[in-house]
Amino acid sequence: MPHLLESIDDGIATLTLNRPEALNALSMDIRNGLLESLQRLAEDDSVGCIILTGAGRGFCAGGDVKSMGERAARGMEARAEGIRFSNRIPMLMRSLSKPIIGMINGVAVGAGLSMALACDLRVAARSARFGTGFLKIGLSGDWGGSWTLTRLVGTAKARELYLLGDMISADEAHACGMVNRVVDDSELLAATTAMARRIADLPRVTVGYTKMNLFASETGEFSSVLEMEAFHQARCSQTEDHREAVAAFKEKRKPVFKGR
Repeated sequence: MPHLLESIDDGIATLTLNRPEALNALSMDIRNGLLESLQRLAEDDSVGCIILTGAGRGFCAGGDVKSMGERAARGMEARAEGIRFSNRIPMLMRSLSKPIIGMINGVAVGAGLSMALACDLRVAARSARFGTGFLKIGLSGDWGGSWTLTRLVGTAKARELYLLGDMISADEAHACGMVNRVVDDSELLAATTAMARRIADLPRVTVGYTKMNLFASETGEFSSVLEMEAFHQARCSQTEDHREAVAAFKEKRKPVFKGR
């Protein structure tokens, strides 16, 4: 059975981590599969939104602790190179033009939390739980979690979550800005799919440029973001979807976007 499942339905792609017996701990098959799928979906004009989730009762328990001793024994340089390889995944998630929604169906810990935080939006089941978990196994953290968590929840809360390592509930994660919505477990799929549907139905070229603007705004200077916005706005004004939106506004009807 493959460790990563992929399906596409009417413009919405779903990637499912598929090691439920290990709470979807990150095997090399999952890492390689995510890189391949995300790179391919980024270039698929038929896809407007991506959902990332886990099979079974967990979203992702992070790295596969059982194999960590073997990997660490390879030496520091080899270990660092392996981590850099994995770090390509959150970088790709952040930079590709398709919005990614994390459908957090259960525990998200360590690199699993970092992966959830690399999504553009997060919808959590009420039973989901979140934690950094790194210090408990003598590690400092990877997959960009310290960067994304600090920007989502602020410096004090990020330090608390990393240094104390407490697990928090979905409701607490929502209260501190870590997740966008919390829904009952039975409603998770419907709520996430409805959100993805809204995004997939938007003008896709413009959505891509909007995501680029938001990514740049997290680290870029105001002047450089203004210049980027000017170029992207001008580019979007040349799209067929923009012309359709203006016509629909004048005609008082709902626009029909074609993604070009």
